[in-house]
Amino acid sequence: MINSRQNYLNAKRFAADLALEHIIPHNVCFYLIPPIVDLTIEDFEKLALERLKMLRLLEQVAAKNPKATPEAWREAVLAEVNHDGLRMYAKLFRGNINDDATKMARRRDYLSHFILRFAYCRSEELRRWFVAREMELFRLKFSALSARDIKEFLEVYELDYSPLADAEKAEISEQLCMSTANQTRLKMETSDFYAVHFTEVLNLVRDRKCFLKGGKAYIPPESFVHVVARKHQQLIEDGLKAHLRMLPTLEIDERFSMLLKSIHTSYTGKNYTVSKTDSVPIESIDQLSKKSFPLCMRHIHDTLRATHHIKHTGRMQYTLFLKAIGVTMDDCVRFWREELTRGKIPIEKFEKEYAYNIRHNYGKEGSRVNYSPFSCMKVITQAIGPADTHGCPFKNLDASALKIKLAGYGLSALDCDEVAGYAAKGHYQIACGKYFETLHETKLEEGINHPNQYFELSQLTMEGRSTTERSRGRAPQQQNPRWTGGSQTTSQAHHESSFLGDSSTLNGAGDDQELWEIMETKDKESEAIGLESISSVSNNKQQVPVTKGNTKASPAKLTTKDWDDEDFDLLELNE
Repeated sequence: MINSRQNYLNAKRFAADLALEHIIPHNVCFYLIPPIVDLTIEDFEKLALERLKMLRLLEQVAAKNPKATPEAWREAVLAEVNHDGLRMYAKLFRGNINDDATKMARRRDYLSHFILRFAYCRSEELRRWFVAREMELFRLKFSALSARDIKEFLEVYELDYSPLADAEKAEISEQLCMSTANQTRLKMETSDFYAVHFTEVLNLVRDRKCFLKGGKAYIPPESFVHVVARKHQQLIEDGLKAHLRMLPTLEIDERFSMLLKSIHTSYTGKNYTVSKTDSVPIESIDQLSKKSFPLCMRHIHDTLRATHHIKHTGRMQYTLFLKAIGVTMDDCVRFWREELTRGKIPIEKFEKEYAYNIRHNYGKEGSRVNYSPFSCMKVITQAIGPADTHGCPFKNLDASALKIKLAGYGLSALDCDEVAGYAAKGHYQIACGKYFETLHETKLEEGINHPNQYFELSQLTMEGRSTTERSRGRAPQQQNPRWTGGSQTTSQAHHESSFLGDSSTLNGAGDDQELWEIMETKDKESEAIGLESISSVSNNKQQVPVTKGNTKASPAKLTTKDWDDEDFDLLELNE
């Protein structure tokens, strides 16, 4: 019986793959027909997070280089794609090649697009973000097409456009050359130009980037993407509306409901759930916080040192961060005991309630969930109230307060304005990256997506700088010892890319209410403690890397640990 079912499923999947191959015969596609395939929930989630990582990458590149030329933008995106190991998408950016690897990439691209439609159809804000990112992805794929590939694309989707005949092009060659930027006569003669109704390219008409005659706009191949993209955008917007109508049917299953609602805030980078080697002594935290802590964690640390109290969510955010950088549980308990008992928390109350919560965060109490440290997206989306210290300072502080804080940390007025400018536009992670670059006097090659990534990059940057100084024969400045369980070691610079969600949101962590219930009354008792303003005192000691040894985060199966490995048939959504 089991063999019969498996044979049936294999045959069904084979038929579905053949159908998909006919639906998507080209690297650039319009996503017209919803796919009918069987997917496990694990594959469903993995495809969604993989595409989400690609779309976030496009957003970050666009925000970093708002005035870049199309060529410079494409080069920047491809560099980030290669750096992040998105090999599947890289195959779609090299023209319309029909090998097996590219066909598999098309399949993943097609399926993941429809999965994310369900996640991003639920609000106007999400729909706008998704459409903007999908259009950037479309333009990136289209820009890699040759003239032959474009012709094949037009034939596949039966679009009634064809290049100008040589005779017609020769008649208006002078005007074409004058109206097209960076177009030499030789290049113009060898390129295909298209004639379209001027209303299809109003943006090119407005910017005077095409030749107009008789109601037609004559555009070069690099601008032809505007014509096709306009149709593609309309199809996506209509598709999102259709998916919104189907959403209630899909969300009857709570597994999908939870997954789809959490996708937009999911973390898609390296897994920092656990540090296998305890390497950071608690005594070094003050020194490390000045350079290796992101602003969100430095803000919590400084507030704690000044007031000897922070609320529960701030404690949880900071404790998980300390756990992931390598602070042992015993050191963490000692650290919190010393700080909180200096305030208004009696030692008996600390041992009974607060110490339990710390052990709970380390997975040693209660349901023993291995909580993940907060990712940037989770930090940014946390709700905050009066006297709260958690969350993202780039989002939560107004421009003047942010500039004062940055100036107190040693940034120049010019740097403060630049960082605050990105924050004011909503680019909080890019603002964090600029903050990193200013403090470390270096250029980041990747975006900041996780507080623990910031710490890791800081340590690697300073370790590399120390190595360079020693190789030049200069006497290194006084350094703190690099610890790995009490012995000196060198750091291992190994970056793993995994398409894992943030387990603090996807791994059922919210289901364990034990920790939150204990803290509910405790925070009310401590509400009266006011926060004092914090001023940073500059310290001239050179920051020194504190590196972990051979630490490699063990991948966890997120969101699916309690789910049956059953098939998901998209055909049901069309019934």
